[in-house]
Amino acid sequence: MIIKMKNIGKIYDTGKVQVEALRKVDLSIARGEFVSIMGPSGSGKSTLMNIIGCLDRATSGDYELDEVNISGLDDVELAKIRNKKIGFVFQSFNLLPRITALQNIELPMIYAGAGKKERRKKALEALERVSLTDRMHHKPNELSGGQKQRVAIARALVNNPAIILADEPTGNLDTASGEDIMAVFQELNREGVTIVLVTHEQDIAEHTKRIIRFRDGFLISDERVAKPIDARDVIRKLKSQAVV
Repeated sequence: MIIKMKNIGKIYDTGKVQVEALRKVDLSIARGEFVSIMGPSGSGKSTLMNIIGCLDRATSGDYELDEVNISGLDDVELAKIRNKKIGFVFQSFNLLPRITALQNIELPMIYAGAGKKERRKKALEALERVSLTDRMHHKPNELSGGQKQRVAIARALVNNPAIILADEPTGNLDTASGEDIMAVFQELNREGVTIVLVTHEQDIAEHTKRIIRFRDGFLISDERVAKPIDARDVIRKLKSQAVV
């Protein structure tokens, strides 16, 4: 298992009240899975993603990521784990506006201490994986929303992370662009990349192989998707409708 969580709890202490965001969560995700996490606002799904991504710590329980016990690590060690083992994709893209797509993709490798030649080679390879090499020298304001998200995915890939965490990656995109992004994720997953995706859209979740639902801090259901939607089929249908 690439993710193993046992009895995870998270309490936020505001000083006046304590908010129990997660309650005794047991969760395992195998290497190569494509999983979506759903739940209403305040259900605990974002807190869970922050803990998985080593952006926050659980109050109780044990968490193991790619055979590393996260629970006892200090902030410096957590930062190293984030950079080495986790690729992040956000709804708002989080690209630096004054540098090119290629330079944005190189950023995680700069933090990792990679040399210039290695950075350029891996960034180009990542751009090729998301079919965006023809936009490598464009800045974010010269890209469409879907293209920006492809750059963000490429950036998440460059350090060969153990897992990609995607937080509402289609939330700012139209239907066609959203399907393009899901097609990229599905292709990466076919290549063996482990992906955990947070979404509030049922149809987006049905592109994944497993849907986990949260409510009031509890994991309430964990179900396999019998026949995931193939984004390539949806894209073909949308294109045929446009022609008509």
